[in-house]
Amino acid sequence: MPDEALLALLGTVDTPTVCNAIEVAEGRRGFAGFTRGTVLSSAPEAPAMVGRARTARIAGRRPPSEPAEVVRARRMDYYRHMAEAPRPAIAVVEDMDHPDCVGAFWGEINATVHKGFGLAGALTNGVMRDLGDLPAGFPVIAGSIGPSHAFVHVLEVGTPVQIHGLTICDGDLVHADRHGAVVIPPDVVPRLGAAIKKLLATEQLILGPARQPGFDFEAFRVAWEAFEKART
Repeated sequence: MPDEALLALLGTVDTPTVCNAIEVAEGRRGFAGFTRGTVLSSAPEAPAMVGRARTARIAGRRPPSEPAEVVRARRMDYYRHMAEAPRPAIAVVEDMDHPDCVGAFWGEINATVHKGFGLAGALTNGVMRDLGDLPAGFPVIAGSIGPSHAFVHVLEVGTPVQIHGLTICDGDLVHADRHGAVVIPPDVVPRLGAAIKKLLATEQLILGPARQPGFDFEAFRVAWEAFEKART
């Protein structure tokens, strides 16, 4: 797990910043460990969530075909998996009905339970509901909004999942907000804090002048030249 200073820094920046900073840390363009498409956030203004992924797969369009006792036991295994995760942690749950998800796994009760366990939030390609009643401090990044839990049930616990085109394994370090999510490669973690600070400083080379009165093309040209020399 990254040290507390890096975790605190990651909590202050958005996911696009982390995506760019990973490229700075790697020294090249082309980082591809991010979600694709549009996501929905239960709390768009909330800070980003950062933590190790605790993964699972669910479905909800049809009733489970297994015996009820098997379904109940797996659900308890799921909650144990979430409750016993090293902190910080994020619930990362793939709905296997995607793109036709109908069962809202993430509502007031389930989100409150996960927050009580100490998880930082949830990331899913599935459905969320109870938007006015979800607990504060537990953002849900989801694929859709719907009213029903349908037949939602747990299929797998701790296996790799696919969330909006991104493969996430149990234990991966995830950063997510209203823009989507990234998996932070382990090899960049030691350099990521410095990369974020470098990125933010480099952006000011163009943002600072652009926000000044009288900014024109010549001021842009000079600022952009300095910006391009400094960035990856």
